[in-house]
Amino acid sequence: MSCPDCFRGGISKDNSTGKWATTHGLRTYVAEPESGVTPKGIIVYITDAFGPDFVNNRVLCDRYARGGFLVYCPDLMNGRAMSPSVIPSTHTLLEKQSWFTTIFIKPFLFLQVLYHVIPWMVTCNIAKTEAGVIKYLQALRTSPPPFGTKDLKIGTAGFCWGGKHVVTLAKDDPKHRVVRHSSQTLSSASEPLIDAAFVAHPTFIKVPDDVEAIKIPISWAVGEEDLQMKAPDIRKVKEILESKKDVEHEVQLLPGAKHGFANRTDPDDEVAMAAATRAEGQAKSWFSRWFS
Repeated sequence: MSCPDCFRGGISKDNSTGKWATTHGLRTYVAEPESGVTPKGIIVYITDAFGPDFVNNRVLCDRYARGGFLVYCPDLMNGRAMSPSVIPSTHTLLEKQSWFTTIFIKPFLFLQVLYHVIPWMVTCNIAKTEAGVIKYLQALRTSPPPFGTKDLKIGTAGFCWGGKHVVTLAKDDPKHRVVRHSSQTLSSASEPLIDAAFVAHPTFIKVPDDVEAIKIPISWAVGEEDLQMKAPDIRKVKEILESKKDVEHEVQLLPGAKHGFANRTDPDDEVAMAAATRAEGQAKSWFSRWFS
């Protein structure tokens, strides 16, 4: 289940600098490294409930791109992402307010949030969107690389809703494997769809089942005050991954950080901003390691 923090947080004051394009049949926000820089690889950014139109997601894509990556943020919800209008409404609902707001305003806001949340949960649930995610990564892996390389590296970064999809990709189900494009050095055998994975405050994770099935190198960032994945679950995740000697991993528990800290950071919250910056650096370092 989603937690209330899945639908609240801060809204970035920055402007995105990337562009919109169609990649493998989907409307996609594309962020590129600086001019003249050959990308280390492609990061497919799988968003939270708010999709690629949410400014925070686009801005974080831009920041990843400045680390030397080509970043694709496809609309994997096909235009049905959650409206960012629920963010301030959810914040008001969850915080202590005046008696007037509590009695007269909160009931209206509650109905407003339900109006957006219920359709999203019906149309964009994990079961209904998983096939589309797999299809997109398969198309990316089997197509000619968008820049010159004989060994295209692909990573996925997932946040909240997207975190579950990234964990699924990291399981490397043999049924999902494909043969790379013929231009690639290794193109005769079926291979995993991704080379590395990063997740921040993922939702819908089944512990231990999902974690025990992971085969791809994965980096995990979660807040110490996350309501969706609490400390005992994180400790269990760490224990399971440490027991898997054939899977490279790292798990970072960030003090004072709440669910959503990595991409829905309150710009005025110094603790949250520091945690977000740390998670950003963690992701960039992880992908740089596995793309080299």
